[in-house]
Amino acid sequence: MQSVKDYHILNDVDAIMKNPFDQSDLQHLFYWKNYIDTVQWHLEDIVRDPQIEPVKGLELKRRIDRSNQERTDLVEKIDDYFLNLYATVQLLPSATINTESPAWAIDRLSILILKIFHMQEEVNRQDASDEHRNKCSVKLEVLQMQQLDLSCSIDELISDISSGRKEMKVYRQMKMYNDPSLNPVLYNLKGK
Repeated sequence: MQSVKDYHILNDVDAIMKNPFDQSDLQHLFYWKNYIDTVQWHLEDIVRDPQIEPVKGLELKRRIDRSNQERTDLVEKIDDYFLNLYATVQLLPSATINTESPAWAIDRLSILILKIFHMQEEVNRQDASDEHRNKCSVKLEVLQMQQLDLSCSIDELISDISSGRKEMKVYRQMKMYNDPSLNPVLYNLKGK
């Protein structure tokens, strides 16, 4: 995806990126979704530094939590797009539901694209051993096959939804740990 390439120009979790797509374009949501995933990927690397100062680590953990919520919110916006697009589709009597919505499948594809990008970096890494690069090359082939399979599955799911063979059904994530009214640690703070 373009956002992965754009991020790696500066390779900075604090860089401000401009979304090149118009806000009315579905690609705009895809770009932001993958950009959030890309930044979070690198935050996850940083927070695993065994020498990170605890306060900095906690700040990063909280930033990652906020990022996860933004990611979930964007996935739900993408699903809203598909819900609206297929709202008038007449379901066939034999219609079934899928284990995940189109947007959550796209979420998995976004992460897979990041895995491919970074595994390719490992394949090309000149300071790594031949053994390391060869192992990474085998892993890269599997990831690329998975990308093809997942992309085809997403296309098939969207086709099935548009023709009424699958019901466009979405369950919201309802993350409880970020909600001060649902997380007992947060709502019990009010009484202290």
